Amino acid sequence: MVMQALVDTFLQEAKTVEASNGLPCYFPLENGRYEVKPGLISFGSDLGQGEADKQVFQIDENFAHYRNVKLLARAERLSKYYQTYNYDDTVPGKLTPSTLASGIAHLIIARLTQEHPQNFHCKWLTTDKVAFHCKLTRETLYLDANLQLQKVETQGEPVFPPYASTFDALAAQIQEDLTVVCRGNDGSNWLGAVHLCYPNHWSAEEKIGQDFASIHAPVAGIEKINRRASAMVNTMITREPMVRFAWGLSTDTRLNHHPDPPLNIPTYQWQGRHFNPDNPRLFLRIERQVIWGLPEYNAVLFTIRTYFRDCHEVKKDTNLCRKLSSAILSMTQESLIYKGLAESRDSILTWLGEV
Repeated sequence: MVMQALVDTFLQEAKTVEASNGLPCYFPLENGRYEVKPGLISFGSDLGQGEADKQVFQIDENFAHYRNVKLLARAERLSKYYQTYNYDDTVPGKLTPSTLASGIAHLIIARLTQEHPQNFHCKWLTTDKVAFHCKLTRETLYLDANLQLQKVETQGEPVFPPYASTFDALAAQIQEDLTVVCRGNDGSNWLGAVHLCYPNHWSAEEKIGQDFASIHAPVAGIEKINRRASAMVNTMITREPMVRFAWGLSTDTRLNHHPDPPLNIPTYQWQGRHFNPDNPRLFLRIERQVIWGLPEYNAVLFTIRTYFRDCHEVKKDTNLCRKLSSAILSMTQESLIYKGLAESRDSILTWLGEV
């Protein structure tokens, strides 16, 4: 009974945009084609979602579910979802904050307190002690002058396992996943930190330490971009902040689609890629990715926010449904395999075409 309850908890699903109030309603396939491209847009551009378009961190009524998914993933095994590699090194010539880790923490805290002052508050208690409070989690993080985690106070149950770092603790206060790509003085680049509790069929443990090209090598159609991998990393670090979108299709709205199912949950039940035309469940899984370069640290922070749109609702809009069908039709066989749609493409298209 206890094990089944835990399995059920892992399989809980997020609410869709349509079933929620006031969520951003993105549709990143307006041109009706599936394309593998950077698709970079200046951060803050008006995409029709009001203030949300100006926020790195988007917070909504579903915060509690997103938070619970992160806590459950951490409790399963923290290293499965959180990894670092050559991340905490001191930056030569930098004053405080002197490490990349502290620079990333400073950026996250600054954006949260600026974007959501009703939920986040930061106060210097002394010259070498700062308190960062999140009203949503009822946690206060006590940090030193270099923003290293010293202590956590909570008005609820203590988090288990305890936070391993400031990065880990801050990731647990938001609805985004986080990754950091670093660049060396010799031009090399690597994934330096990743906090990935909402993985879309990829693994933090597998990708940590890899360069940009290696990380993206499994993506069908990525070859042209990967030939310019070094230039891409340079652009992301040195240019103004940007936003991009990625999308795919899923037959559930579970945030955690790690390639290794927990608790021996059957793969077919875990993957979210088995479309049943007799009981059709289909969702657009949309990722809003903010890319914030920190040239002073030779690094870039990626935030990944996951949303789901119900294709039953998309079907009701003839224009959107046509674009979705067209985008699926434009996929190469390699892309269909990569996206887990090779076996279900035809049945999905048939269902989308039904009135």
